[in-house]
Amino acid sequence: MANFENLFTRVQAHTPSYAGVPLASGGSERVLTPFHSRLLGMIGDAQLGPIYLGWFGLASLLCGFVAFEIIGLNMLASVNWSPIQFVRQLPWLALEPPSPAYGLHIPPLAQGGWWLMAGFFLTLSLILWCVRMYRRAHALGLGSHTAWAFMSAIWLFLVLGFIRPVMMGNWGEAVPFGIFPHLDWTAAFSLRYGNLFYNPFHMLSIAFLYGSTLLFAMHGATILAVGRYGGEREVEQIVDRGTASERAALFWRWTMGFNATMESIHRWAWWFAVLCPLTGGIGILLTGTVVDNWYLWAVQHGVAPAYPAAFPVGADPALLPK
Repeated sequence: MANFENLFTRVQAHTPSYAGVPLASGGSERVLTPFHSRLLGMIGDAQLGPIYLGWFGLASLLCGFVAFEIIGLNMLASVNWSPIQFVRQLPWLALEPPSPAYGLHIPPLAQGGWWLMAGFFLTLSLILWCVRMYRRAHALGLGSHTAWAFMSAIWLFLVLGFIRPVMMGNWGEAVPFGIFPHLDWTAAFSLRYGNLFYNPFHMLSIAFLYGSTLLFAMHGATILAVGRYGGEREVEQIVDRGTASERAALFWRWTMGFNATMESIHRWAWWFAVLCPLTGGIGILLTGTVVDNWYLWAVQHGVAPAYPAAFPVGADPALLPK
């Protein structure tokens, strides 16, 4: 019994490789001969493969590779094709969107055209992969919850790089490809529009972000705690409650004041996680298109106090003549 009291169980069950349920006739075959890895078994299922790609999966990977190559080669060119400097400066390198002067027109490749091309292929890759997920779920008789969750992330991606720039009238409003440049864009975006923290949809997004991490952590901890009673077999516990689910429910009632069942906790976590990018995308979409200064909006609607008159902060940049 002591083997099950650690965060990571020491016991790994070794069974013959399982190829999966039979596929419908006319579909592509699964690829990659399955094999087992003890390292993978420490964090999940020890078996890797077989994998089903299909035409949608193959096209998605191809488009993603093209986008990755465009971004990577442009970053490499920006450091004069030096591999050493590429690795050294990678967190600071970026593929920038076109200048606002181009509006929604297609600029020369070196002036943002590469960014447009990379964004096109990356978007196509994500959409194709989402279609693949939906079709795989349907073929296996599953619900499409994973595909819809992925669509929520794609929504935020499209708002940042396509929908909002189109509504603003220029590609320059979009996010650059890069690690720190992306973070710099986020900080500048918040400052330009009067502090994004006063955006109510941003507030909701952060609440769902932290809420989902809390729910997942508490759920994971609860299942680990009742793992010695077979709590990890959650599907069985949903339809045929055993001592694991009974003890977990009692623990939740004692500590949280209400009972999350083996099924409902997953619905709670799914909604919290999905609503994070969904509300975040709404908040980004309203910024600049409907609200020009979120702090002034918050003061007007009683969300934030106005600065005291004794400490003047100068004129509001949004009200200055252009």
